[in-house]
Amino acid sequence: MNQQNDTLENETPVSSTMLSAWTTESSVEREPQGLPDGWEMVIGLDVHAELATETKMFSPATNQFGGEPNTNIHPVCLGLPGTLPVVNGKAVELSIRVGLALNCTVQRCIFARKNYFYPDMPKDYQISQYDRPLNINGSIQLPSGHVVGVERAHMEEDTGKSTHVGDSGRIHDAGYSLVDYNRAGVPLLEIVSHPDIRGPEEAKAYAAELQAIVIAVGASDGKFEEGSMRVDANVSVRPAGSDELRTRCEIKNVNSLRSLGRAIQYEAQRHVDLYLAGDKPVQETRHWDEEGGRTRAGRSKEQAEDYRYFADPDLVPVDPSPQWIDEIRAALPALPRERRQALLDAGGDPENVAMAVQRNLDSLALVAVSAGAPIDKALVHIVNNLAVDGAEELNAEHFAALVTMESNGDLTSTQAKQVLGEMVESGRAPADLAAEHGFEAMDTSELDVLLDGIIADHPDEWQRFCDGENKLQGMFTGQIMKATQGKADGKVIAQLLASKKST
Repeated sequence: MNQQNDTLENETPVSSTMLSAWTTESSVEREPQGLPDGWEMVIGLDVHAELATETKMFSPATNQFGGEPNTNIHPVCLGLPGTLPVVNGKAVELSIRVGLALNCTVQRCIFARKNYFYPDMPKDYQISQYDRPLNINGSIQLPSGHVVGVERAHMEEDTGKSTHVGDSGRIHDAGYSLVDYNRAGVPLLEIVSHPDIRGPEEAKAYAAELQAIVIAVGASDGKFEEGSMRVDANVSVRPAGSDELRTRCEIKNVNSLRSLGRAIQYEAQRHVDLYLAGDKPVQETRHWDEEGGRTRAGRSKEQAEDYRYFADPDLVPVDPSPQWIDEIRAALPALPRERRQALLDAGGDPENVAMAVQRNLDSLALVAVSAGAPIDKALVHIVNNLAVDGAEELNAEHFAALVTMESNGDLTSTQAKQVLGEMVESGRAPADLAAEHGFEAMDTSELDVLLDGIIADHPDEWQRFCDGENKLQGMFTGQIMKATQGKADGKVIAQLLASKKST
């Protein structure tokens, strides 16, 4: 990373069309979602991802979630007189990783002071980037195939956390407020999309894909629940088919995908209702009330000039060399889209494929397939039986052996599920666990004889089953499972029942 103390006049500034997330329109036509006929949503998302560094953006204070309030602090992040910031090189590297994964152009950049006063920003300004961000002009392709443009992904520092003590948790009715500066100065990457999103589900898909990308490249843990990933949603509506950009409102700091979808739906409908009543929304920030299921007014939305941006005189430009950028690009892992495609090419069901990649267990399925196991059985186990702690540490070869044993008939699906659970806990091979339990495939002829005896004991139920009362299949299956202590294969039982029913 090179830092050069060149004059700002030598910079090539970002064009004016890049300073607003509301100046570019997608050329892809899609049906409007979730609004009355004749209306469509126009949505852009600003996603903030805290970077996984050991120290903060401009100081040696520890970057760590939690801890006692005001313990992970340093004079720099407290804005004490005489302190000077120093750029965290690892934060720059992680930001470049994300930028490359988002197909951005990585460029020479400038840190700027964004001036405003809140108690959680003790300097009275935030160090951010304005017209010369690190990453520009990127895109994300969603699993649906729709492409959302990324205007920029710029570096900045996070703010502290204010706690307003009162019934609502809002400042207007608080008895007093507390401030924790542990988060102040944490490295933050703000990823600003173009307004190419048309509904709540598409917004959730975009946020989920972005979360998967930042986790995959090791830039952030992406945990909504810990605030290391937060979303601001810019929402407006317009007549369907129009290219008009109407007044938008920004919903601040939404901290789950479910809440994001609900907040966007509510806010868009609120705009439609205002227009239909002959009124219109005002540009403002709003906050999502999860319990009330609605957004509530915050403050009037500042314009860029209100922040009085200027280049931070204590920080020189950051100019990543082409060689360094190429090294970072070469070290990038496979991204979620590429990993999904590998499973799809192997014949996986799209929904199960998406879940496997989301859980970071797709490598298990690929190893199983390479060992000759069927992709569908591998994915079913991943989706249904591996949503547990320790699943990512499961030995891939052991998992492939388990799926192969099940597909060969050496284990029933019930037995395979039990063995898999013990594999996660113990790390042992499936063959050893199956032998200890005495699991072995039952001969079909043995099951045939057993079923004949059960039919003889339940002649009335058998006749009703043969006459079309299909729910009785569960009763006969249960009787066989009970008699075999769960060792029978449910699919073989179903085949035997169907065969006997037709004779």
